[in-house]
Amino acid sequence: MAEDTLTITDNRTNQTYAIPIEKGTIRAMDLRQIKTGPKDFGLMTYDPAFMNTASCRSKITFIDGERGILRYRGYPIEVLAEHCSFLEVAFLILFGDLPTETELEKWVNQITHHTMLHETTRKFMEGFRYNAHPMAMLVTTVAALSTVYPEARAIDDPSNRMLQIKRLIGKMPSIAAMSYRHSLGFPYVYPDNDLNYSENFMNMLFKMVEPKYVANPVLASALDVLFILHADHEQNCSANVMRSVGSAQTDPYLTTAAAAAALSGPLHGGANEEVLKMIDEIGSAENVPAYIKGSKEGHSKLMGFGHRVYKNYDPRAKIIKRTAEQVFEVTGRNPKLEIALELERIALEDDYFIKRKLYPNVDFYSGIIYQAMGFKPEMFTVLFAIPRTVGWLAQWQEMLIDSEQKIARPRQVYTGHDVREFMPIEKRTASW
Repeated sequence: MAEDTLTITDNRTNQTYAIPIEKGTIRAMDLRQIKTGPKDFGLMTYDPAFMNTASCRSKITFIDGERGILRYRGYPIEVLAEHCSFLEVAFLILFGDLPTETELEKWVNQITHHTMLHETTRKFMEGFRYNAHPMAMLVTTVAALSTVYPEARAIDDPSNRMLQIKRLIGKMPSIAAMSYRHSLGFPYVYPDNDLNYSENFMNMLFKMVEPKYVANPVLASALDVLFILHADHEQNCSANVMRSVGSAQTDPYLTTAAAAAALSGPLHGGANEEVLKMIDEIGSAENVPAYIKGSKEGHSKLMGFGHRVYKNYDPRAKIIKRTAEQVFEVTGRNPKLEIALELERIALEDDYFIKRKLYPNVDFYSGIIYQAMGFKPEMFTVLFAIPRTVGWLAQWQEMLIDSEQKIARPRQVYTGHDVREFMPIEKRTASW
């Protein structure tokens, strides 16, 4: 028998099966042959939340959670964050290789060309309530772009797909900035094509009456780093939604809106906002030991620690921690940082957290930086969605050209009633 197989003996029938192993996986469909008889559907796997199920093959992002490694297309995240711009990394994620000088110049020009929004989109944005959450505005407006660009439905045309990808990457900062200005009651600011991607976003956010907005280079660079760190993260919740909705051949605007809706949840993109709420609840560094004690006893939750994938220090958190110091040299030291540092120090010395491999993740410091840069907490998830759009689109395109992919349709284990006798309404008893 070949070594690269798994031998399974079904004790119900004493039948033995040899299941091929490929790259550390077995195919779930190979289990279907394991049956107790002709009427048996066959064996299925049961894996709530996909804890140990691979739904696709991907060349985009590699994560080793045990060793704290994150790579885009083979490049360590630390190297990319130090040496590249966000749009350079976006090119890498989408096309597989870092661009040449000529390629990068052309790519930046193309993205910049698509930053402007149709005036009808502005009017659509104006229809939201004054206190609408920026993330809900972003999700809705991105979905509405499906009506502006109906040709996006032709997803089988590679050149058409690429046009929509460039449009989405270019327009996401513009939509995000409009949602922010709307919440403040400020007039919208048009893109400035003289500025780079991050500077232009800051211009559309913060420009007031000055003739020309000039972004602080340290803050613009920090925002670019944060965008790089959030560009993709393998098969997370929102990427899974992007692939699942996209598998129905839905256009990229509606698909991206669905992914952004998944990102908006507090357990995903909203986690850094929850970290700030926790820090505000703690109040001061002196209260940290008591809060950690309460967390260990189950009275409170330590936000920003631990990760589904990482069982080591999140490599993105290390980069953000360094970036925070650069930001605070410009903005002044955020008092919340002292609480965060004390939380990290105590937690990393406590056996309770060490044994459970609960280390700071990317959300632990990012919210503190965003707040220091002038962003309100309700904007944090929007800031996350801008760069993650690149990852979503790369995952979407990879899924579309994968011959093994079909419309997503998980199985279930039915636990409800068997066949029931119908009762006329006058004979039914109340159930609630």
